[in-house]
Amino acid sequence: MNLIESLNMAVQTLISNKMRSGLTMLGIVIGNASVIGMIGVGEGTQILAQDQFKNLGPNTLFILPGSPKAQNIRSGGTPPTLVLSDARAIARQVPSVAGVAPVLQNSFVVSYQNITTTSIIQGTTSEFPAVRNFAVSQGRFVTAIDVKEDKQIAMLGTDISQRLFGNMNPIGKQIRIKDLSFEVVGIMEEKGSSFGSNQDDTIFIPITTMSKRVIGRTSPFGLRLSLISVSAKNSESMDAAEFQITNLLRRRHKIVGEDDFTVRNQKDALQIVTTITSALTLLLGAIAGISLLVGGIGVMNIMLVSVTERTQEIGLRKAIGATQNDILTQFTIEAIILSTVGGIIGTLIGIGGIILVRNFTPMTTAAVSPPAIILAVSVSGAIGLFFGVIPARQAARLDPIEALRSV
Repeated sequence: MNLIESLNMAVQTLISNKMRSGLTMLGIVIGNASVIGMIGVGEGTQILAQDQFKNLGPNTLFILPGSPKAQNIRSGGTPPTLVLSDARAIARQVPSVAGVAPVLQNSFVVSYQNITTTSIIQGTTSEFPAVRNFAVSQGRFVTAIDVKEDKQIAMLGTDISQRLFGNMNPIGKQIRIKDLSFEVVGIMEEKGSSFGSNQDDTIFIPITTMSKRVIGRTSPFGLRLSLISVSAKNSESMDAAEFQITNLLRRRHKIVGEDDFTVRNQKDALQIVTTITSALTLLLGAIAGISLLVGGIGVMNIMLVSVTERTQEIGLRKAIGATQNDILTQFTIEAIILSTVGGIIGTLIGIGGIILVRNFTPMTTAAVSPPAIILAVSVSGAIGLFFGVIPARQAARLDPIEALRSV
């Protein structure tokens, strides 16, 4: 028999035993679907994490007041906090910085007519949209004059705007924050959530208004801040910016020991998250790969049972001239076909699962990975070849006389 005849006979045998063939493929189908689905979700998690960081702003660093290990030796009694003059010093003196946006934030009750809710109020400056990659949908944002004159104006995120005004245009309307009236002058474009924080549920006001009128707390050392957002000129400048900012603030705060502030580099944090999610994807792929191995063992078991069931057929074929190589080739081809077809079906199911996850769950970044598909189908075919050889060799070694006697 040549290879074509062996292939035709293997296909006919598999078709004539549909139930057995289907059960044999089941483990491979589940294994392939699991590998592709798990890797797709894992890579989607990586993309989601990267998008979350990009959503914070391009090349952004965050400077926070305080440090868990702050032990400072000071002169002049400077408090361990960031102040507005720190942000202005960074903008003036750090050459690798493109923009600086100081932020003072807190949560307050907000109302419009008979509608009352709670929202995050962020006092900031005109540099905030550029630094944090925000955009104004309607109206305008805070200007330098607003900050200088402590104006009572507000820019609304899309969610808080919807809660207070519904489909009404809020520009020009008056809202109340605590007991103060603010004119709405702008609506921000939808930004989405970032690490569990809804950025569209925020109201922006001038930072001086936030400090002097809303919070009503002043400090002899300057306007205290919740954080300072800084954008580096490019991704290559982030490490330099972090180093220069740290040196500048240590000098300004007269720090001898531990820092009283924390600089968080977005690039470093992204690298850590990417490493973690990559390890998670590898772990998920390895776990799913075990099911492929189990599927291969299932192919071997069913093929061994098939050899027992087809003893008469094997004996007759060898009695009329089939060689051991013919029998070995046919059974090996059957195992490869089962594994490859099972791999293709599993691949389609895995792709379908990823599409369902992407369309019906928050994991919209789940992605079909071509390398994962190639790997899964190749491995399933190799598993069929590896585990199919054992039953094929057993079938090929059957003595025709003994096989005919077993009938």
